[in-house]
Amino acid sequence: MARPIILAVDDDASVLEAVVQDLRRKYGQNYRILRAGSGQAALDTCAQLKERGDTVALIVSDQRMPGMTGVELLEKVQESYPQARRVLLTAYADTEAAIRAINTARIHYYLTKPWDPPETRLYPVLDDLLEDWNQGYKAPFEGIRVVGPRYGLRDYRVRNFLSRNQVPYVWLDPERDDQAVELLKKFGVDDSKLPVVLFQDGTSLVQPGDEELAQRVGLRTQATQDFYDLVVVGAGMAGLAAAVYGASEGLKTLVLEPEAPGGQAGSSSRIENYLGFPRGVSGERLARDAYDQARKFGAEFITQRASSINGEGQYRQVKMANGADISCRVGLIAVGVCYRRIDAPGIERLTGSGVYYGASMAEAQSCKDELVYVVGGANSAGQAAMYFSRVAKKVTILVRGDGLEKSMSKYLIDQIAGTSNITVETRSEVVEAMGETHLESVKIRNPKGEEVRPASSVFLFIGGAPQTDWLPEKVMRDPNGFVLSGRDLRIDGQLPRTWKEDREPYLLETSMPGVFVAGDVRHGSVKRAATAVGEGSMAVQLMHQYLAQF
Repeated sequence: MARPIILAVDDDASVLEAVVQDLRRKYGQNYRILRAGSGQAALDTCAQLKERGDTVALIVSDQRMPGMTGVELLEKVQESYPQARRVLLTAYADTEAAIRAINTARIHYYLTKPWDPPETRLYPVLDDLLEDWNQGYKAPFEGIRVVGPRYGLRDYRVRNFLSRNQVPYVWLDPERDDQAVELLKKFGVDDSKLPVVLFQDGTSLVQPGDEELAQRVGLRTQATQDFYDLVVVGAGMAGLAAAVYGASEGLKTLVLEPEAPGGQAGSSSRIENYLGFPRGVSGERLARDAYDQARKFGAEFITQRASSINGEGQYRQVKMANGADISCRVGLIAVGVCYRRIDAPGIERLTGSGVYYGASMAEAQSCKDELVYVVGGANSAGQAAMYFSRVAKKVTILVRGDGLEKSMSKYLIDQIAGTSNITVETRSEVVEAMGETHLESVKIRNPKGEEVRPASSVFLFIGGAPQTDWLPEKVMRDPNGFVLSGRDLRIDGQLPRTWKEDREPYLLETSMPGVFVAGDVRHGSVKRAATAVGEGSMAVQLMHQYLAQF
């Protein structure tokens, strides 16, 4: 399969060569780097590429070229490749013209010359632009295929698991796609046993569970050792941060995650208030980059669920759902929260068949031109609404309160207000989901009473329930199940009788010495991705203090 193309354009041969060399060094493995010595030559090249069916991802053009300026070129090239990212190279004296061109010629970015060092002045910008381009790019696919009906809980779980773990696949609905029916016959799969995952080598998995699917697509499900310095339970943003800092500081680190790295933040389509990303960043990218970073430092990840944690003295034991035991010196509880369930008629029955908890990116494209409801008033609900508004006919946000101001960031409120196909309805809630095989309508209660409306999908974001039922009684929790730590362990000024240490608990230390907690699952935490990252990294420093005792 031909790689996408990055095209560099400059009439100065020495400058063009320098640009090409920098591009090849960073992007040559995944992109073909081409050059053109003038604006007209670049247009001719684009025409030839278009005729051959090649794809241009990015064009970097100098501004001052005879015959055709960079701005003129980048404006004309949109006719051939409207989705290509367009970057203008300018001298400092041309920056005003470049800024104007961002609006008039829809240029994505401009860079002033010289761009040395490229590691700080060129690559970060191009990385962001190529990341945005790749999100909308669909390459000819040769890989895993998932065959299953849209409205099926098992099918939804398979697709969601693959999407969250960033495993490329193509989904085929046998009710809508003749190719799906042909593939089922070819692989000899009964259409009553869907979903089925089909692989290039001719093998298949019928109605696979998460662990079986994880093993088949190359994810680890077994630890390579019996003992680690640090075991992190949960790979949300707090767990990923702890894995990065723990592994980078020499702790032999194991991370247990039953679903996919990133937690709730990992399913956010766009986070725009995360430090260092002025154009916003997807939760998927944050999770992927943090996962890669942790692995670079030697952290080990396995697709497993923890079922208990115990221990006395210097060591802790973590039991996994498959029955295996892992010993460690310190542990971190970073399992995050799941969205609270709605106890209303039809909700449970239609979950996965039009009713979803959280924002499933796997389900987003299926909502094209449909009526979508988002229930909740926090940032996650707002981010999901903005994402679905790109494809859905209409998105309605239902909020039980009087508005969004108490729970949602202002930048999201402003974006929602400026999006024509999003409507916010306050003091409203879903009280019933209706449909036979899939969601067809919802009953909504609002100040006017109750009314039934047609609906294709409902995405629920109604607060977090901590995933702490697996913890032993020795790990103290508040009445809602959030884990207590540090000063919060004191009741009426007294530490629990189970605390036998001759010291105060560390800030993020639970009632089980040597076991820490970070992120949304911690009592009193701030439900923001950046806060979770801070707690995860802070926990590692506190662990070092704990380990210094021995």
